[in-house]
Amino acid sequence: MRPFRPEPIIETPRLRLRAPRRSDAARIAALCSDFEVARTTARLPHPYALADAEAFLASGDGLDPAREARFALEHPAEGLVGFLSFFGEPAPATEIGYWLGRPYWGAGLMTEAVKAALAWAARDWGRTYVRAWRLDENPASDAVLVKAGFLYTGERRQTFVLSRGEALPSRGQIWLA
Repeated sequence: MRPFRPEPIIETPRLRLRAPRRSDAARIAALCSDFEVARTTARLPHPYALADAEAFLASGDGLDPAREARFALEHPAEGLVGFLSFFGEPAPATEIGYWLGRPYWGAGLMTEAVKAALAWAARDWGRTYVRAWRLDENPASDAVLVKAGFLYTGERRQTFVLSRGEALPSRGQIWLA
């Protein structure tokens, strides 16, 4: 049995970043079933069904809290609007990934969430740098990362995009606490 660990809650002017719940599955499935959301991320399949959301949420049961953190992005009027995760590397580093439901694009919500999550990661989780990879064809994600203080590393790679079944060019970026 995992020892009790209180889940962090991060408040921003328009969002609450909180631990995901099993009851989020239907909302996650509804937002991620939009191909335009899935095509901009590496890890979302398409089509995206309720079973995919349930499996994703269940996979959080085995997360190592020293290495990974997941946040549901909750808007007071809209409910769950997106998701943000830290994963992959031991402290003092981590990698960030995120998605936002298409109805909420262009309002600055993800930039707000990323900035708040980075502050939490540095202050409460001991991270001094965070990596990000974004698809070359996703300028909106680039804008989020740049506004949050990420710098280009000059690294490039092919990233396999599950929803499209192909590898696409991507760029590395880094944030330093």
